Amino acid sequence: MVGGAVRDLLLGHHPKDFDVVTNATPEEIRRLFRNCHLIGRRFRLAHIRYGREIIEVATFRASHEGAHKGHASQLSDGRILRDNSYGDIDSDVMRRDLTCNALFYNVKDFSIVDYVGGVADINARQIRVIGDPETRYREDPVRMLRALRFVARLDFHLSFESAQPINDLAPMLDDIPAARLSDEVLKLFQKGHALRSFEVLREYGLFGYLFLQTEEALDMDSDHYIESFVRAGLENTDKRVDSGKPVNPAFLYAFLLWGNLRQAMYDEAQGDMGNIAMMNAVAQDIFQGQVEQTAMPKRFSIQAREIWTLQPRFEQRRGKRPLRLLSHPRFRAAYDFLLLRNQAGEDLQELCEWWTDFQEQEADHVQAAQNNNRNRRPHRRSRRVRRQVAG
Repeated sequence: MVGGAVRDLLLGHHPKDFDVVTNATPEEIRRLFRNCHLIGRRFRLAHIRYGREIIEVATFRASHEGAHKGHASQLSDGRILRDNSYGDIDSDVMRRDLTCNALFYNVKDFSIVDYVGGVADINARQIRVIGDPETRYREDPVRMLRALRFVARLDFHLSFESAQPINDLAPMLDDIPAARLSDEVLKLFQKGHALRSFEVLREYGLFGYLFLQTEEALDMDSDHYIESFVRAGLENTDKRVDSGKPVNPAFLYAFLLWGNLRQAMYDEAQGDMGNIAMMNAVAQDIFQGQVEQTAMPKRFSIQAREIWTLQPRFEQRRGKRPLRLLSHPRFRAAYDFLLLRNQAGEDLQELCEWWTDFQEQEADHVQAAQNNNRNRRPHRRSRRVRRQVAG
């Protein structure tokens, strides 16, 4: 076993999955296990499935020096494009990124094999890059995000040497495909450490490489409303994850980009948040800018836009409009968003209380109607039975 499972066991945590490393090539692994599926071109891996569980199996990697051209590829700036040159455990450990993730657990004698001081770093609650940090970041700039993700997730600190090159190398993240950065966004903000991830990314100047528009809005946030709103949203996200509730990426994007929508509406519509046509046009521009940084399935942008455009409808509380809004498939997310706005400092307390009471009243009406229906049915059945007996 290797990596996160070993680290988590040392920290007293329950590992979420188990990774295995071996000297067998992916093709040899596939011949051994019928339930094996090979994935990846950049890094060839074997996934062995047991029911819903997947054991990820990697082959020992070799260093790039002397690697066969067809097995490994590296750009002049140091970025690794392909890494399928295989070696042994001694070379493999030096190809891993962080010391805390480079611990091997030998199942033959139940020992921990530590080549890089990973146990000491875990004891010191420190994230440290293996080898020369600048070289490792150039090989794969996403390692900067990954290092900070583990700082946030484990509540560790980043070693001085590992932090030094980040400011100079951060622009390399602009060349990373938007799909890869989108994966990192979900790992950073939907795993229970969203607020800490936000703090760490801003501390090291990397947040703008994921959410440039939000970073620009935060820089102009003179009354600190946007920062309060984002922090409240991230804190609530962490609470949902901790309680085992699902988290919708659309809601994440909605509250991270809300400040940009709000500012644009004030600039273009003189603060008229009820101008739905204008809101849709502004939202289109905002999401177009965001997908250039982090890929986003269209369904997420549609759902996030619906959360936004439902906000003015909460003001409409006469006639049947409240019932129509309550039946909207995005009502609950929009209602939670309304509560978030109030939590961040908007004067919406009375409106929030009204909608909370309204939902409770409707729930009581539905329950009463269901009870009445249940009470009537046995009576009708008993009359039919009496008629049949009489006949």
